[in-house]
Amino acid sequence: MARILVTGGAGFIGSHVVDALVAAGAEVAVVDNLATGHRENLRLPRKDAAFAQLDLQDASLLEVFRDQRPESVVHLAAQSSVAVSMRDPGLDARSNILGAINLLRCCQETGVGKLVYASTGGALYGEPVYLPCDESHAIQPLSYYALSKHTVERYLQLFGATAGLRYAILRFANVYGPRQDPEGEGGVVAIFAHRMLRGEAPTIFGDGEQTRDFIYVGDVVRACLLALEQGEGQAYNIGTGTQTSVNTIFKQLAQLTGYRPSAEGPAYKPSRPGEVRHIALSPQKAAKELGWRPQVALAEGLQNTVAYFRQAPGAAGGKR
Repeated sequence: MARILVTGGAGFIGSHVVDALVAAGAEVAVVDNLATGHRENLRLPRKDAAFAQLDLQDASLLEVFRDQRPESVVHLAAQSSVAVSMRDPGLDARSNILGAINLLRCCQETGVGKLVYASTGGALYGEPVYLPCDESHAIQPLSYYALSKHTVERYLQLFGATAGLRYAILRFANVYGPRQDPEGEGGVVAIFAHRMLRGEAPTIFGDGEQTRDFIYVGDVVRACLLALEQGEGQAYNIGTGTQTSVNTIFKQLAQLTGYRPSAEGPAYKPSRPGEVRHIALSPQKAAKELGWRPQVALAEGLQNTVAYFRQAPGAAGGKR
């Protein structure tokens, strides 16, 4: 571990990555526009990580690179909501594609050795032909979010070929855990846990029988750190290979939070455009080439997440 820049480092996943890098002895710089990230996630100000609040499209990003001289970059900053991308594909493209292009040019200009890119596996493959999906499954996005993330994968491949930038692509499943934003439009575990602890009924879009591959944030962090050292010019699924329905998540969280639903149960609304019906990601390639396997079982991860939200401001019984 040496000098590493983390984009989106004040966000849910990014702040955990920053903590892990600092613990491993790295010199860390964080870039985040705080659109969805939070200063408290980084415990700012902190002496062990430099912080720059700016958007990736900002021309001054190059000055941050020249000042910090990172040897590697973990690129986690993104517009990550499928629903937002379907309402405003232009916003999604500006954030995810144009921001990434500026970042890649900064990497090229300052001689960054390697970039680890957080893509999506939960949305990239569309409605799967087989499950769990491996990395050779056809790419068939149903949302502009998935399309923008895949577009950057292709930009990375070309930057690698023309500029010599080393990279690894991590296609995340549905990441959950402490610090996930319960007020956003993504992150069903955080949203459900937060609402249940307040005694409020969660909303389920669709019939709840749609399935997702839920991966704990600590496992995702380990994948990011491993990919800094291994995995050259490859894409890796970071998931468990297991499908879990949204209704099952509701039932397990209701038990953990002590939530007692009303007679009519959770509020069901129509499915949202761009959402896949079923998804699970095979982790076999990551296991073979990165030495990565998921370690936190869903039951343990849900317990950790509920414990965090019990202490979060605004939660029932939490800190005020």
